[in-house]
Amino acid sequence: MNGSSSLRLYLDISALVGNWNVLNRITAGACGAAIKANGYGLGAQSVKTYLAQAGCRDFFVSSWDEVRRLGSLDSGLSLSVLHGLREEDLSYALSVNARPVLCSPSMIQRWKNYAADRPCDVMVDTGMNRLGLTMEQAASGLLEGLKIENMLSHLACADEPDHPLNQKQLIQFQILFTKKQAKRYSLANSAGLFLDSAYHFDLARPGLALYGGIPSPKAEGVIKPVVSLSAQVIQVKDVTKGDSIGYGACFTASEKMRVAILHIGYADGYWRAFFQKGQAVKEGVPCPVVGRISMDMITVALPEGLAVQEGDWFSVDFALQKAAEQTGLSQYELLTSLGDRYQSIWHHP
Repeated sequence: MNGSSSLRLYLDISALVGNWNVLNRITAGACGAAIKANGYGLGAQSVKTYLAQAGCRDFFVSSWDEVRRLGSLDSGLSLSVLHGLREEDLSYALSVNARPVLCSPSMIQRWKNYAADRPCDVMVDTGMNRLGLTMEQAASGLLEGLKIENMLSHLACADEPDHPLNQKQLIQFQILFTKKQAKRYSLANSAGLFLDSAYHFDLARPGLALYGGIPSPKAEGVIKPVVSLSAQVIQVKDVTKGDSIGYGACFTASEKMRVAILHIGYADGYWRAFFQKGQAVKEGVPCPVVGRISMDMITVALPEGLAVQEGDWFSVDFALQKAAEQTGLSQYELLTSLGDRYQSIWHHP
């Protein structure tokens, strides 16, 4: 997106790197980074570059298409593809320096047939019932002959610290760990690494917390926000008492008021759920959203005395934890739905 955009996504390099450094200290130097979904919507290539400069060496994406978008992998970095290896991925996978995370017996056989001499990763399902081998398959001899770099599993309820499934999955993963079938073992995501050091093993793979999300109460005050949004004013207008604003006429002016229409909407990840809850800020003055959020626009009420004109910029309140509470959406959904109409500006505040 070029500099003429009416939307800006400000991305704090210091906060991104600082968050990784915090997580790396918590895990005693065993911290990777999930950069799938285009770096949780912020730009995977830039995220990888900044975190690699900070010392991160292990990165995770979901698909081989995401590997293609990242381009060449720098020497000394590791890239794992979480969704494994389809038949149609094989030719490309063999041409690049990235590892599949093998999730099923058919994937394992495919890798043995064509790349048995190359390292791979393996996913084992310890209780989430999503991707991965069963515990029985992992112990059956199926993995013999593989050069396994990382053995992975994934926690289902790490964002609920007292959920009994966390301990059950930990016990299962400890059983895998004692078998020493892989060089390294990885269980914890962002929420998991805040549970207890027992969940850290050899490598954590946080995502949300890197980007300013709060996956656990223990992360509050520790993890810093990375993302802030700004939108430009398209028009300023006066609304007469008794007139309605927006689709469905859901808001009626109780008195004469001035409003600004900003260039941001649900196509930009600013969801209709922010109706009567969201706000934009100019010169430190909060301006509540009035009327339904449109695809490309929101309307905000202007307090008396606040000078606003076409072309001015407002900060749009998008603090992840607060926004999740306001909308009922997860912090993951909020981040990854920001869309591609923003001008992304990476900066050191």
